[in-house]
Amino acid sequence: METQDSRNPAVSVQNETGVGVLDEERRKLHEQPLWKVRVQLSLKSLHANWRLFAENKIGLFGLCIIVFFALFALAHPIMMTYVWDPAIYHPIRGFDAMVAPHPAPPSERHWLGTDPMGRDILSQLMYSTRAAFILGAVAAFVTVTIGTTIGAVSAYFGGWVDTIFMRFADIIITLPTIVLLIVLSALFDMDLFSLAIVLGIVFGFGGTTIVLKSQALTIKVRTYVEAARVAGGSTWHIIFRHIVPNLLPLSFLYMMFTVTDAIFTESALSFFGLISVGMSWGLMINTASVSGYLLNFETWWLMFPTGLSITLLCAAFYLVGRALDEVVNPRLRKR
Repeated sequence: METQDSRNPAVSVQNETGVGVLDEERRKLHEQPLWKVRVQLSLKSLHANWRLFAENKIGLFGLCIIVFFALFALAHPIMMTYVWDPAIYHPIRGFDAMVAPHPAPPSERHWLGTDPMGRDILSQLMYSTRAAFILGAVAAFVTVTIGTTIGAVSAYFGGWVDTIFMRFADIIITLPTIVLLIVLSALFDMDLFSLAIVLGIVFGFGGTTIVLKSQALTIKVRTYVEAARVAGGSTWHIIFRHIVPNLLPLSFLYMMFTVTDAIFTESALSFFGLISVGMSWGLMINTASVSGYLLNFETWWLMFPTGLSITLLCAAFYLVGRALDEVVNPRLRKR
């Protein structure tokens, strides 16, 4: 018995053409390299997560502040090379003999005034912003690397391995971070980079490890991990190819919070003169304090721009972290 499609040659040709196109698309998909398929899936996931993040106006506001400070920091070497005279506007060695007395209020020559040593406040602020970004980035990278690795290893092995790492994390949490850093700064000469490493280790072995280990426990029992184990996958293959990649969204979230803690901690330590740094936000406040201008509201330019910068940048990373929490946490994600 003939069907409608067999009696109608046009429909039959159209169906054959459609099946042929579909088979061709499937063939091209199977011929693509595995890395290309993974990149396409990652880009698709990134686009979907960005749409969720963009719905959070507070997170976008924090991201705009971070971008502003990043451009602010990148502009400093350009200004020093093409616009400013290094003898006057250098953030550490600069001095303007044409302006007196110091500290001088904001003017056309110095938009944010000068400090008691005759150095330009705006140049110091821009230079210190770059230092804050470097410190936060290094500390966050070390924190996430340690926390993700230790959390995944503890969750997978359990037993005495988990006990050792978790008890060490408990010890780190109970220690006051500022007090610990004050003791370390008295024993060792810490610069900005070494401080970032120490902060990364302290934060990485602390609460971040416990949170990431809890998430890794939920990943450990999933079907694809069991399938990889049954298929003969080695221990480290399962940890670094199946568990760690699924921890990265939560790890990236904790990177934002680590940057906030690192910037605040550095500002406090440099204010007390406990680290060797050429110029930072904390050192700018220390200069005003030592010169007797800490609570002098008539010289507001010595304190207000620096304090506002610390507050805004720390708050911006925190707001971005909270917005990312709604993206990576299924319970908070909007449906």
